[in-house]
Amino acid sequence: MSLAGATRAESTKQFSTSMWWILAIVLFVYVAFTASALGFVLSASATGALGGEGPQAPIEGISATLYSTAASVGYVFPLLIGTLMVTAEFRHKTLTPTFLATPQRTTVLWAKILVGVVLGVLYAVIGIVASVAPAAGFLAGYGLDTDLSSSDTWALLGRMVLAFVLWVLVGIGVGALVRNQVGAIVGVLVFTQFIEPIGRVAASFVDGLADITRLLPGAASDALVGASIFGGTTVSGDDGLSWWGGGLVLLAYAVVLLVLGALISWRRDVA
Repeated sequence: MSLAGATRAESTKQFSTSMWWILAIVLFVYVAFTASALGFVLSASATGALGGEGPQAPIEGISATLYSTAASVGYVFPLLIGTLMVTAEFRHKTLTPTFLATPQRTTVLWAKILVGVVLGVLYAVIGIVASVAPAAGFLAGYGLDTDLSSSDTWALLGRMVLAFVLWVLVGIGVGALVRNQVGAIVGVLVFTQFIEPIGRVAASFVDGLADITRLLPGAASDALVGASIFGGTTVSGDDGLSWWGGGLVLLAYAVVLLVLGALISWRRDVA
């Protein structure tokens, strides 16, 4: 089977199941809720509407910070769908007929990568709508500039799309390398939700640790996007990585995992 045929088969396989749209719905709800809550708090704080004597949120860069919510908290969803694209096939043994129809296993992996790019773009659009719509509403409601007419804002949104695509590819690499679905998902969640966040917090207190943590995938993704609710606006590269540097680091993770998966696990027999 040609790459085009394998890609059509892979597309049918992925979009005929419920997993992709279930994760998409959860992504939308999660990001929309987070963006709404942060939009209210930061907008009200920046305009002094919250009252009190506490520090006000800075107005500069507030729109970029809010819009980046999709990437800051939602990147785990493209990572998961990429992982599930592969591990679900190992779990349900659907790779057996796939490999019988397409003996060239590299072609099957490339088909997953191409469909993964489509899913990454789709998830990015969903996440961007979920973050921008409520955030812009609160900004406008409090009389702040939404910056939707700014080319910098649209460049940021474009980089978010790229980040989502790269996260899907990282997930496919993880799934190809770690066949066990439970092990792969648990590993992804533990690393992204515990290990890396703890390491990035510790870097604020331990000298020299920031030189390592800025190369972690989540930090690289934030640098690529150029803004994060965890660190404000970073597109200037103050964290040590420019947006393109962050993109290259995240791409490197995807390439290394995909190559290792193809060489170590993908060639093994499907039990």
